Amino acid sequence: MEEVQAPDLPPVRLACRVAYLGDRFFGSQMQAEARTVEGEFISACIRLGLFSDHRSAGFSAAGRTDRGVHARGQIFAFFTPYPSRALSALNWQLPSDCWISGCARADAGFNPRYDAKSRTYRYYFGTTALDEKAMDSAARLFVGTHDFSIFSRTSERNPERTITAARVWGEPGTCIFEVTGDSFLWNMVRLMAACLRRIGEGEEGEDAVIQRLEGERLSPLSPAPPDGLILWDVDCGISFLPLPLEGRRLAILLRLREHHAVLERVVRDLKEGN
Repeated sequence: MEEVQAPDLPPVRLACRVAYLGDRFFGSQMQAEARTVEGEFISACIRLGLFSDHRSAGFSAAGRTDRGVHARGQIFAFFTPYPSRALSALNWQLPSDCWISGCARADAGFNPRYDAKSRTYRYYFGTTALDEKAMDSAARLFVGTHDFSIFSRTSERNPERTITAARVWGEPGTCIFEVTGDSFLWNMVRLMAACLRRIGEGEEGEDAVIQRLEGERLSPLSPAPPDGLILWDVDCGISFLPLPLEGRRLAILLRLREHHAVLERVVRDLKEGN
């Protein structure tokens, strides 16, 4: 008779800090018959026997990312009686474009979506041919509580969001927009980035940010391409135990970056443990 392995302990709430390359995912949220980050993550958990059903395990995510968007600091949480198995084996069950960079045991009531204190995104423009100083000055105008209706593709009842920090700077080969807030509307960061790019190209002045925040409909904005956007960090007040990036996955990332310039900084930060 096959021996049944006993669980480590009664089910605990496990929080995982997850990174992924969005190129081959149809977004992060689970969808029927589509490859998504949640779908791959949940399937890996089920194969390992961490849980049999994601609903009964209380699986939840800090947020959603669209198709093609990357993440460095997404957070997933679930109950499992085998936390040590998750730490030792889950990364080996995940596909090469998705991995856990840290884990922590959380309170039973922890929900990364509602317990998140702030979220930080970075947008990589992939060019240095922009007026970074003008973009930085304009980006700081987003700070505060504003109506972001024009910077969103959503009909949510409350379009007000609070931005606590926003800046733009340049690094070799790219220009970076970083923004931190309590929460974001659909396509909000990509539309903010599109506006800043116009300013960086000299098509608009920084007053275009103020005018749009005040509800003026200037020339229509199209969201900046998704492959430049990274969910950089979600602050849930948790200290994560870092998990090393094993050589197999790092080698694949290094090959991927050869045809996807925006990933170079992400790969470098992962190698340095940032």
